[in-house]
Amino acid sequence: MGTLTVTAVAKAYKRSPGKWARLREWMTGKPCHEKTWVLRDVTFHVDAGESVGILGVNGAGKNTLLKIIAGTTQPTAGSVTVEGRVAALLELGMGFQPDFTGRQNAHMAGQLLGYSADEVRAAMPAVEEFADIGAYIDRPVRVYSSGMQVRLAFAAATAHRPDLLIVDEALAVGDAAFQRKCFRRIETLQSAGTALLFVSHDVETVKKLCDRALLLENGHAVLVGPAKPVCDEYERRLFGDRGGPVEDPRAATATPAGPGRFDPALAASSEMRYGNGKAEIESCWLADGDGRRSNVIEAGTPFLWCYRVRFNADVDEPVFAMMLKTREGVAVYGTDSTALRMPNRRRRAGEELEVRFSLAGPLAPGLYFLICGVREHRADKVEFLSRRVDSAILRVTAGPSSTAATGIVELGAAMQLLEPRIASVVKHV
Repeated sequence: MGTLTVTAVAKAYKRSPGKWARLREWMTGKPCHEKTWVLRDVTFHVDAGESVGILGVNGAGKNTLLKIIAGTTQPTAGSVTVEGRVAALLELGMGFQPDFTGRQNAHMAGQLLGYSADEVRAAMPAVEEFADIGAYIDRPVRVYSSGMQVRLAFAAATAHRPDLLIVDEALAVGDAAFQRKCFRRIETLQSAGTALLFVSHDVETVKKLCDRALLLENGHAVLVGPAKPVCDEYERRLFGDRGGPVEDPRAATATPAGPGRFDPALAASSEMRYGNGKAEIESCWLADGDGRRSNVIEAGTPFLWCYRVRFNADVDEPVFAMMLKTREGVAVYGTDSTALRMPNRRRRAGEELEVRFSLAGPLAPGLYFLICGVREHRADKVEFLSRRVDSAILRVTAGPSSTAATGIVELGAAMQLLEPRIASVVKHV
């Protein structure tokens, strides 16, 4: 089945003022503690085969919520109903006995999931192959690196297809190749009907894997909905102010458009703007390589992404950034003035600047959304002065040299068909 229903779940932890408070409370029956609420009235539902991401800053209550769903922690109020078999990959090494070998821990993990000893033994070759830790499978887990623990934990949790798979940030510990291996398995499980509950700070991964997302803030579920808008709201709250989206401003003043290369119907009606107000991106526009306003290009054609910034306060070395995403919200490319090794300096209040990014344009035909931003790096965080999300739409059309049948990049493939050579036998007389 793989369905999950979370209804009005809340969780509080008790904090006693002194070492005798608990005894006094037990003897008198009067509360002698304070409650710290980490979750409040969280409600959502996951259907069979659905994928839901959970977003939130550290301390928002994500891990506590997952532990309640997995059954390792009980809620103070509310209820959780799970139909089907659940496999959870939570905190690194959670549930492993450090003095047991990897093989022994994998056996215990399988039996805790409800599989028989024979089923676990039959699955062990697949676990060993996927974990790929060699002879360490028969060594104590306490000698494992964090990456090896993740390999074993994920292999054991997904050796059999669960109805509901819960994955926390533990995957971030693994190397890039193993992460890709894990995501391939997750995609395979999803296609077979496994429901996924995925916690990550990586919004691009959430958009790629998840149908919907839940945003937690201070223990409250502040937003539940399709993955992309929830991820956008999470970024706005993380990097910007608390104000809501504003209406799309008028198009920028730019060099007149080239004939047939600007489509006014490609309006960015879903734009979202935020920032701390120290700067304002007043206008932004797409242009072709000659500077003519243009939002329709052929595959492989260079283009410009431009925006005009006005500084409302003095800012030390601001960073100018851009990003291009697919219609589904998956990042295709992003860069900034730091990555491009551009010289930087202090900007004064009242100063205006036009920023131009020249892009090569190896994109496959399709629609793409543009993002621009100005940010500053402080000792404790990164903060956007001004950011405009989905502020322009670019349409890429097929050109004479287009080769992409699917995908998001134009790689200019060439193909050869080589017939096998027929060996000839030469007889010497």
